[in-house]
Amino acid sequence: MLRSRSGDRPGVARGDDAAVLDRPEGRLVVCTDAGVEGVHLDTTAFPIDDLAYRTAIAALSDLAATGARPLGVLVAVCAPGHVDVVDVVRGAAEACATAGCEVVGGDLSRSATTTVVASAVGVEGAGGAVARRGARPGDAVLVTGALGGAAAGLRRRRAGAPLDDPLVLRHRRPSARLDEGEAAALCGATAMLDVSDGLARDVRRLAAASEVGVALSRVPVEDGATPEEALGGGEDYELVFTHPDAAAARAAFARAGLREPISLGEVVARATDLTFRGEPLDDVGWRH
Repeated sequence: MLRSRSGDRPGVARGDDAAVLDRPEGRLVVCTDAGVEGVHLDTTAFPIDDLAYRTAIAALSDLAATGARPLGVLVAVCAPGHVDVVDVVRGAAEACATAGCEVVGGDLSRSATTTVVASAVGVEGAGGAVARRGARPGDAVLVTGALGGAAAGLRRRRAGAPLDDPLVLRHRRPSARLDEGEAAALCGATAMLDVSDGLARDVRRLAAASEVGVALSRVPVEDGATPEEALGGGEDYELVFTHPDAAAARAAFARAGLREPISLGEVVARATDLTFRGEPLDDVGWRH
């Protein structure tokens, strides 16, 4: 539970430079993400509060990819004088509300370009913290949902679709798969990370960290998206994980009342073997 320094209520220690968190048993997990106007959000097509929402979700998704649960998020906003920082912070607060936590503090500053930095603090889950390294030859590769929706939403918005279009909302208002991350950790996932930069790019990262290869046989495509958007679009924030027994993983998700993860392929021993349907896996996706 989050408490202010005075202990009077959950939330921010208003006026202080630090928030005090009552920590349950377990190790803390901390991560940070930055969102920059014009790089991470096209503000000619989207409202500025989307930048903070998406940045906070990116940080929370990194927690989800370890199996952790969030305690709170710190948000720093740097913006020009004409930007309403209250709107910006409100976007982050709305993102945190979807994850059952709060913005517990942060900082404000003036700058030429709107930039949001979100630092999420969580506690290690009962299944332990899952890293992107640990995949073993023979493990199944699974993903928690269809891909390409966020990229399709960006494409549709630029073509004139309204802000409340379902695919546009997949871009504007993604979700951190915290329940799925916890379920994957509890059922014995050997490695995991979120699809933030595109499936092809993020699977490559998981394989490199684990010193293995991957042989993908399928990619689930969100309705309205293209196969190319599913493979390289990114920002879907579904979780990719490896597990020794795909059927056991699906059963564990079903028992938890979650959508069953989708099998993508398997881990192979040779680190240079990165394939999709028997052909070399294209190196597509977001480059930082």
